[in-house]
Amino acid sequence: MHNLTTKLLAWYQLHRRELPWRKTRNPYHIFISELMLQQTQVERVVPKYREFLKTFPTWKSLATATTPDLIQAWAGLGYNRRVLYAREAARQVVAHGIPTDEPTWRSLKGVGPYMAAALTEFASHKRALVLDTNIRRIVGRTMLGIPFPYLTDDPRILSALDTLTPTRGAHADIPQAMMDFANAICLPTNPTCATCPLRAQCNASQQFLSDKKPIKPKRRATERVHRDKPFPDRIYRGRILALVRAKKKITLSQIGNHIDPAFDSTADSDWLAAMASRLAKDGLIVIHRGDTLSLPNS
Repeated sequence: MHNLTTKLLAWYQLHRRELPWRKTRNPYHIFISELMLQQTQVERVVPKYREFLKTFPTWKSLATATTPDLIQAWAGLGYNRRVLYAREAARQVVAHGIPTDEPTWRSLKGVGPYMAAALTEFASHKRALVLDTNIRRIVGRTMLGIPFPYLTDDPRILSALDTLTPTRGAHADIPQAMMDFANAICLPTNPTCATCPLRAQCNASQQFLSDKKPIKPKRRATERVHRDKPFPDRIYRGRILALVRAKKKITLSQIGNHIDPAFDSTADSDWLAAMASRLAKDGLIVIHRGDTLSLPNS
């Protein structure tokens, strides 16, 4: 076993987070946790995970759930399309059975490369190279000496991760340990290298400990932003959906000032209508005559 792997697992045994999805072998429960953890902080996920499983405890209950019920259950997690994709995935599982390997997990609606690998490890208990932002950061820094690795570094990072991941035994602990380590020590911009137990093996630690610390380069925003709005469109779409969820029915003309205090009816009306149209296209709302919005009926 690689020396860095040994030290990382020793740290993990002492400092691992006690999370509910780590205490189950139920593939459905693990699927829901991985779905929720995409783009959402662990602290927000834990209570929603427990609530969601009470409401939809099985693949079948999720497969037969109505859109309004799913949107209500998903409130507060963001990226609402995830829960509709999850229903489609559940229908696939009900029809064809629970996936047992990475390609079949990947075939489910809404399951990308990271989630397929994670489900292969945690639900199917087969070795897979699980690579997310946290793991990319740790492997890129320790093995390759890259202070701020990006997607373009993934081929090299995956090769290094393969070296660090045991072929038998505790391979499922590697991604969990790295996620916890990234949350506690190997932070995105200011890692605590001075007290890091992997410092001696890390090829980037001396860069962070030097007088001229590396600075994370600014990257051009990829999310859609309207005019001079302080947030990307997805934040305002979430606010629109929250209003529809709370009011049951509401018109476009009533929404503007609720989602944006600086809403300008001249400059922002087309933007508002376009966001509502995208929500309708995603199946999250229905737009009736007179520009009235509501949740779908089923």
